[in-house]
Amino acid sequence: MATIDQATLERVLSSVNVLSGGTRRVELPASGALPLTDGVVSFVHVVAGVVRGHPPLSSGCTLGIDRNTQTISVRQPSTREELGAGGALLTLGDRSVILDAPDGATLVVGELQLTDPTSLHMVPGFAVVSEFAALEPAAAALAAQLGLDTPADPNKRYGDPVICRMMATTVLLSVIRAWAENGCAPDEWAARTRDPFLDRVLTAIHQAPGRDWTVDSLAGVGAMSRSVFAERFRSVIGRSPASYVTDVRMDAARSLLAAGRTVSETARELGYSSDEGFSRAFRRHVGMTPSAWRAQRAGVPA
Repeated sequence: MATIDQATLERVLSSVNVLSGGTRRVELPASGALPLTDGVVSFVHVVAGVVRGHPPLSSGCTLGIDRNTQTISVRQPSTREELGAGGALLTLGDRSVILDAPDGATLVVGELQLTDPTSLHMVPGFAVVSEFAALEPAAAALAAQLGLDTPADPNKRYGDPVICRMMATTVLLSVIRAWAENGCAPDEWAARTRDPFLDRVLTAIHQAPGRDWTVDSLAGVGAMSRSVFAERFRSVIGRSPASYVTDVRMDAARSLLAAGRTVSETARELGYSSDEGFSRAFRRHVGMTPSAWRAQRAGVPA
């Protein structure tokens, strides 16, 4: 499983932009079934009751939490077949999902259209957070309030659709954060695309961020010409190869410094020929020198 650093997670979450969408509250009767809409990103928060999934919830990584010790457990794949009150699941809409409630359940369902559907390419088609309310209490409390109004409500205020979309976005991002931050994310999850050739390039960068990467060498890894690679990379990733390599190096630098590596050791491991060159790059990216960043993190004067 991947170790998720704050900068990577923030970058992933900030790339998710909801164009439109809404939420609805669903009261499932005993033995009732709810098919989720195909082709849209959907999250489900279980307000009350228990639901089962088809395909089974055990087909996705599931997060749990011991309420007494607050210890998080990860089941990959899960042995859990049911999702109870306080749980949440996320589906990207790329396969049919049906929920049923043996004894009835109250659900909040959010259905969202993203500005860029590929922005969630790193998330599996089906993700389950069994104790969402314990891991993300503020977002779960917000989710529980969604979908309460009816379309015919005469008291609806101007701007409600915009505000509700923002609330739904908050819940969506919180589900992703809980899934990624607590052990369900696969290795290099934030570097995945739907292009196997680019995936090969991104994997190589993450595995060896200190290598002397050039556009030509990266194009060779992806089995593409230099011009085709540069255009495809920018189109899919949204920035230049050089910028991406720098981001990966700086993420790695923070991890190394936090683990106790010296500035010199970090600079050499990441391919910088001098401490000064590394420090300048780090300061441009982070806003402070490596030594100042490490001191701030440790809570001592730089």
